[in-house]
This record gives sequence, C-alpha cells and structure tokens, in this order.
Amino acid sequence: MTDWLLDHTFRTASGDEVRWAVLGAGRAQAPAVVLLHGTPFSSYVWRGVARALAARHRVFVWDMPGYGASQQRAGQDVSLGAQARVFTELLAHWDLDGDGDGAGPAVVAHDFGGCVALRAHLLHGARYSRLALVDPVALAPWGSPAYRLLGTHREVFGQLPPGLHRALVREYMSSASHAGLPPAVLDRLVEPWCTDEGQPAFYRQIGQNDQRFTDEIQGRYGEIALPTLICWGARDTWIPPAKGRELAARIPGSRLRLIEGAGHLVQEDAPAELTATLGEFLREVSGSGRAAPTG
Repeated sequence: MTDWLLDHTFRTASGDEVRWAVLGAGRAQAPAVVLLHGTPFSSYVWRGVARALAARHRVFVWDMPGYGASQQRAGQDVSLGAQARVFTELLAHWDLDGDGDGAGPAVVAHDFGGCVALRAHLLHGARYSRLALVDPVALAPWGSPAYRLLGTHREVFGQLPPGLHRALVREYMSSASHAGLPPAVLDRLVEPWCTDEGQPAFYRQIGQNDQRFTDEIQGRYGEIALPTLICWGARDTWIPPAKGRELAARIPGSRLRLIEGAGHLVQEDAPAELTATLGEFLREVSGSGRAAPTG
C-alpha cells in the first residue's frame, strides 16, 4: 500500500534492514522530530500526527526491526535492548545525534517505544532536545494480561493455524483502542503479522521482551534533565493512567496530560488532541514553558 510508504532503508550493525522515511524533508533548517512506535504496531499509527507536524518540522519515522515494513527473520533480536541500540545507530545515520550543537532532536515515543527512547538516552548517551512519552512502557509491572499470556505460552500460540492466528491478532490489536479501530486501519496494522514471516515474528517479539528492560533503567529516571511531556489515554486498559502519574513523579519537571476518551492507541482515538498537545510542547522555548513564535 502506498498511503504510508517508508522509502529509505538502513542496515543495522546486526545486519537487519530497517525501513524509514522523513516528512517535511524540504524544510532543511526545520527542527527535527523523531517518532517511535510501540508493539504490536508500526510507524503507521503515527501517520496523521507525522503529517501534521511536518508543516513545521522534519519528522523522522521508522519501523523497528521485526515490525511493519522492516525485516522479519528467524533468530532476530527484537528485544527492547536491541531496539535501543538500533535507535542510537539511526540517530547517527540521520546526523541527529547531537554532535553539532549538542541538542539532538525532539523525540516522541509511544508504548514500548518509550522504553526504547529512555534506554537509548540513559544507557547509550542519545541526546534529545525534548522528550514526549505517550502511554509508555516505563514502569513495572507492564503488559496487558493478554500480552503476558501470549508471552508465557508463545510456543503453543505460535502453532495456531493462520486463520486463528489472524483472528487472535485482530482481537488483541482492537483492544488497544477505546473508540474502536476502523476496519481498514485494523487490517493495515494486522497484516504484517499474518505472512509466513510475520506469524512467528509476532510471538518472537513478545517472547523476547520482559520486565528486566525497564528494571535496568527505572531507577535512573531522576537523571533525565530535559523538557519532558507525558501523555496518557484516560481510558487505557493496557497500561493504566496511574502509571503516568507515577512516571511524572519520577522525572523532574515533567508534565502529565491525560487525554479523555482515548485508550492505549491515543494516535487513533484522539489524533487531533494529541497532535495539538505535541505541537504546543514542541514549540515551547526550552526552560520557559512559553510557546515559541509561530510566524
């Protein structure tokens, strides 16, 4: 499908092919924003937000290894630890690693993309100008009951016939939205997991991720010294909003914004409100809390 096309390829140090794109590329001097997706999604969930932000920014989007249009293969390391290393590589590839002015890009990360962004920053020295976390995987315990069930019995679920596997993924994916996903959107999100490579990849990514990836960093959130916004769907049943309040208390100076009527997939349930909230945050003058001029 060409309605959301990642037209660039990056080969990681481990040999995986990662698909990515940049919107607003003609605005060479515009500030950079990088969007990170979560699981079991892809950059497609950011399509509306990305296109809106591209009016003022260069917006970088990518599908993590094992997800969306990026490579899926047997034996692939798609853990949160591996994704953080790949993200750090990509920032350097995009020349956004802060070596010039030291600022780095603004980063907006959803779900387990939040853990990826936090690990890259705290463990690998990735530099950001500001950070927005949207319903992130950041504090234990995490993972919906269905996610934990699939991870515990991934060998059994991995043997499902393709039709039953597709039905399971559709039902699981649907539960991330409070408002309900339009059929075409749900089809697009589900399809990468329903190919010959995608079905084992779905259970592989669940099996490789566990709580230790957040345990290793959550004691360091007090070290984060950059403008941080935390957005949370008020009707999130995957990760409860109480986790947002706890996370905001751990990150100095951070702000929490609850988005009413939205579930875990805030991008799909409340795209206009999320875009407006992120746009305002990205326009703020660092340290002032005031919006920068828009003219």
